[in-house]
Amino acid sequence: MIKDNQKLLNRLHVAVDALALVFSYISAWYIRFKSGVFELDPWFMSLGEYMQSLFLIVPAYLILYYVFQMYTPKRVQGRRLEAWHIIQANVIGLMAFILYLYIMRQPDFSRLMIFVFFGINICVEVTIRNIIRECLRNMRRQGYNQKHIVMIGYSRATEQYIDRVKANPEWGYIIRGILADNTPRGTEYRGVKVIGRTENLTIILPENKLDEIVITLGLAEYHKLEHIVGMCEKSGVHTKFVPDYNNIIPTKPYTEDLLGMPVINIRRVPLNNALNALVKRCVDVFGAAVALVLFSPVMAAVAVIIKVTAPGPLIYSQERIGLQNRPFRMYKFRSMVVQDQSSEKKQWTVQNDPRVTPIGRFIRKTSIDELPQLVNVLMGNMSLVGPRPERPQFVEQFKEEIPRYMIKHQVRPGLTGWAQVNGYRGDTSIRKRIECDLYYIENWTLGFDFKIIFLTFFKGFVNKNAY
Repeated sequence: MIKDNQKLLNRLHVAVDALALVFSYISAWYIRFKSGVFELDPWFMSLGEYMQSLFLIVPAYLILYYVFQMYTPKRVQGRRLEAWHIIQANVIGLMAFILYLYIMRQPDFSRLMIFVFFGINICVEVTIRNIIRECLRNMRRQGYNQKHIVMIGYSRATEQYIDRVKANPEWGYIIRGILADNTPRGTEYRGVKVIGRTENLTIILPENKLDEIVITLGLAEYHKLEHIVGMCEKSGVHTKFVPDYNNIIPTKPYTEDLLGMPVINIRRVPLNNALNALVKRCVDVFGAAVALVLFSPVMAAVAVIIKVTAPGPLIYSQERIGLQNRPFRMYKFRSMVVQDQSSEKKQWTVQNDPRVTPIGRFIRKTSIDELPQLVNVLMGNMSLVGPRPERPQFVEQFKEEIPRYMIKHQVRPGLTGWAQVNGYRGDTSIRKRIECDLYYIENWTLGFDFKIIFLTFFKGFVNKNAY
């Protein structure tokens, strides 16, 4: 059975990790003291003296790996998440070991060697685990180490779950059948048949041939959930519940605990976390200040040209809708002839728009007209990266026409964004733009912001749809 295989695999994982730690440690000692890469210290200690620390390091790191869930089944866990757990465990291990050396007053122990060990161990662990992952996936494709499951209930969630399992044979899931009360026996979906009713669980479970039960009841059958879960729990078989709300809540929800009560949040917004928001704001302030200094010569030159060639104010401000649906004044270099506000509100800028001045056409095409928004970033109205803000009249229009449009206002609007680097700018699909904005909101990381800023220099500044 899969449970026995998992126990054996976990033991092998622990043994491999212990060997990897020893290998990384000895390699770090050799690189530090024998390779000639680093200057040899006068307080040089022998390998034997350093090896004594392994009696502390190996068990401590294995405990850290356990805490970071590196010995749980990860059939569907991505490589990046596992690598991130490895980095987290090693960072804590590094800090703890340095603290230990400080408390024990061991000044002769090479701190540089510890940092070399840190880097080597991460690389070795990530490599080994990726090799193991590929070996296991190849075994599962060939029919070994399979996990046998039965699904309870026939719904949209059932079909979607089967679709994903069929598309990923390396997961090693074998669906033995479906038990459903609302679908005739013999009904088949992609080779998986309805083999009976939910009450047949009382016959199937005692046979002890299943590794997992997946409950995919339709919304109308949720009154059966307590009874079905009770039967599964009584048998001791691992049970999963796949809610049938994917078409109702088309997003990435997450669950939190409210004094023992599970609460499903419809949308995961990482920037609702105070620490994430603070980090992003610090990056915004620093980045905007640096950008203002770097681009000040360009902005000064553009200001002079606008003032000489186009009568009217230098800076144009326009009301936009920002964080939490609050309006603010967004600044731009003026790129159009002066016009009254009533006529300006009526239309988008289109190709060959007669209102655009000659210098305006150039600065709009190159996005130089957006540089004054760095002041908006410093003021806190905007961020360097985020969904582009829109005018109030278009917000009112789009919120009626496009589902989930208003979600974009849960974060600060940005100078650039995921939609812009993907080409959705100017006279392009609003729906596609919103899809990109929602993806950014739900998947925000600081690294994602840096990626968008990097891509902006190649894809975002000059755009054929910027008229």
